[in-house]
Amino acid sequence: MARGRRRPPTPRELPQGREGEGGPEGLLPETPLPFPPGRLGGFYTLPLWRGLRLVSLNMNFCSEGNFWLLINATDPAGQLQWLVGVLQRAEESGEKVHIIGHIPPSHCLRSWGWNYYRIINRFEGTVAGQFFGHTHLDGFEIFYDEETITRPVGIAFLAPSVTTYIKLNPGYRVYHVDGIRSSSSYMVLDHETFILNLTQANQPGAVARWQRLYGAQETYGLPVAFPEDWNRLLDRLQADERLFQHFWYLRFKGHPPAEPCGDTCRKATICALRTGRAADPKLCQSLQLSFPEIQAWWRQQRFC
Repeated sequence: MARGRRRPPTPRELPQGREGEGGPEGLLPETPLPFPPGRLGGFYTLPLWRGLRLVSLNMNFCSEGNFWLLINATDPAGQLQWLVGVLQRAEESGEKVHIIGHIPPSHCLRSWGWNYYRIINRFEGTVAGQFFGHTHLDGFEIFYDEETITRPVGIAFLAPSVTTYIKLNPGYRVYHVDGIRSSSSYMVLDHETFILNLTQANQPGAVARWQRLYGAQETYGLPVAFPEDWNRLLDRLQADERLFQHFWYLRFKGHPPAEPCGDTCRKATICALRTGRAADPKLCQSLQLSFPEIQAWWRQQRFC
């Protein structure tokens, strides 16, 4: 929650009769932020508050489905080079940066994803948050230092989709961020996921209502939602079958697949959570499952 600043209301706090009827009031500023000058590549940056900068990336430039990248998959449109410049200036001026995009880095082409991973390593003290989607599921990806691949240096939060594709409840996430003050880290301290339970909503006479599915700190016992805390959670998910199955339920927004998540599924899922860059078997060696098996499972499970 932003300290020193009122957070946006959750669905439970909206005036009676407003729940589920359009977008919640108060989530957007009364005066729109000035949009930055248009860029040919569709990526941009702008200051949000004092000491916090937003970077929006065009993830079409890393997409495995973009056949134009056969011409240049390394850094089309110079987006990564531009990102380094933005982060360098932010570092020099003492700004923190939140990065947003659609496709998460681990789903990107290998050359692009690995270069992005190096950038996050270099600017770990500047990048305070990474926020992506695309998978339709509730999850995250951890970034580790490149030397030992043991120290977590960042985390990409993957928010669930509002769309129901495939056989899912609509969902969205609210982030609680260290708030506006001179020494703020602007890091994510906690997050909550809300869903619209379609089974309940389609009962005779029922009213569609958004409901809180879970909060990260409360559910997983995280001291704070920093990268180190999520990394320790991965160890617990690997050791505690019951905890993992609860994570699996939440990952699918309260409507997991009918087929149980067995040993291969669990190890491949934990590998995905460890993997902030594409096709890196080093990140999953401790799971005792061959990387080709993991990749085959990923291909079967991905919605997009």
